[in-house]
Amino acid sequence: MSHQPAHEVPNQFVECNGRRLAYRVIGEGRPLLLCVRFRGTMDSWDPLFLDALAEQGFKVHVFDYSGLGLSGGERSYDPARLARDALDLIGALGLQRVVLGGWSLGGIAAQLVFLQAPQLLSHLVLFGTTPPGELVRTGEALFYQLARRDNDFEDFVHLFFEPLSDDSRAAAARSAERIASRRQGQCPPVPYEWAGQQLGEGPRNPALPVPPLLDALKRTRIPVLHIGGSHDIVFPVESWHALSGVLPTLHLLTLPSSGHGPHLQYPQVCARYLATFVESEGAA
Repeated sequence: MSHQPAHEVPNQFVECNGRRLAYRVIGEGRPLLLCVRFRGTMDSWDPLFLDALAEQGFKVHVFDYSGLGLSGGERSYDPARLARDALDLIGALGLQRVVLGGWSLGGIAAQLVFLQAPQLLSHLVLFGTTPPGELVRTGEALFYQLARRDNDFEDFVHLFFEPLSDDSRAAAARSAERIASRRQGQCPPVPYEWAGQQLGEGPRNPALPVPPLLDALKRTRIPVLHIGGSHDIVFPVESWHALSGVLPTLHLLTLPSSGHGPHLQYPQVCARYLATFVESEGAA
């Protein structure tokens, strides 16, 4: 490994628009910014996934949303506010032609960044998130139970993996161990009581009711990749499959016996696939 490992890179901070955003950088190369999931912090990314991306030639940026983790400011799960965090960080760090990624709620934020400032992006990469518009299948009630409580390993399996698969369970154990490997500068967890209050009672359809976003995705020349698990209890991947003939630049990768965190179960596969997608699909 030619770069400092993801679980050892230092925390960095930048002042922008009245609050201090915390971020980390792994590797050197093409700028890649990742927006994290609901109840996630920088520590929620699997270090092996980040290291594998760095080895593929990306300069990987992860960050904490305002008021969460190590970032200052007012906390909110309004997706527009999360998108503003990403836009402000891109501006503060002077990033250009960014490969923008987002996982779950972070994928919603990334799509709003794309809608507001497509000129900043070269590619859009989404993990386990929802498309805009009507969904052919909504999430499961189980997610809303798990998302409101302090989670143990069994919850981790049910949230992000496929609990009926022995291979997926084994991958969950490996990923959890890697995620826990940071020894210094850890992020405080997002308070689950507060986060649960932001959720609503159950799945909504559409989950992302922004008609201009769907129109923009239909017209864009920016390549879009969604990486999903075969059994995602939060945002079932079938809703992306339904758009495969509708969105002209959409690539779909659905990984077997996996859940809401396909890049936790298949970190190196996802990093290599992402790199191949970016290399082969140069945005016009």
